[in-house]
Amino acid sequence: MTLVTVLLVAAALIGLGVWGALAQQTFVMIMMGIELIVNGAILAGAGLWAFAAGGAPEGQVLVIIAMAVMAIEMGIGFALVVAVYRTRQADMTEGISSLKG
Repeated sequence: MTLVTVLLVAAALIGLGVWGALAQQTFVMIMMGIELIVNGAILAGAGLWAFAAGGAPEGQVLVIIAMAVMAIEMGIGFALVVAVYRTRQADMTEGISSLKG
C-alpha cells in the first residue's frame, strides 16, 4: 500500500464525516460524522508517520493513544446526549434548522 492510497482513504473518511456532520439533523449522526473526521485525520497522520519514519513504533503508539482518547470522549458525549434527551424529551439539534439559510 502506498502513501497516496492511505491519504486517499483518509480524505474519503474526512469527506464522509463532513457530509455526515453537516447534512444530518440528529445529534448522534452529527457526532458520528465528527468521529469519521477524526478517524480520517488519525489515519492520515499514521500513514505519514509510517512512510516518513520507516514504520517506527512511536507513530503506532501515538495513534492508539489518540483513538483511546477519542473513544472516551465520544462515550462521554453520547452519555450526555442521552441524559439531556431523557430529561427534556427533545433533541438538542432542533435549533439547527433555524440556522440554515
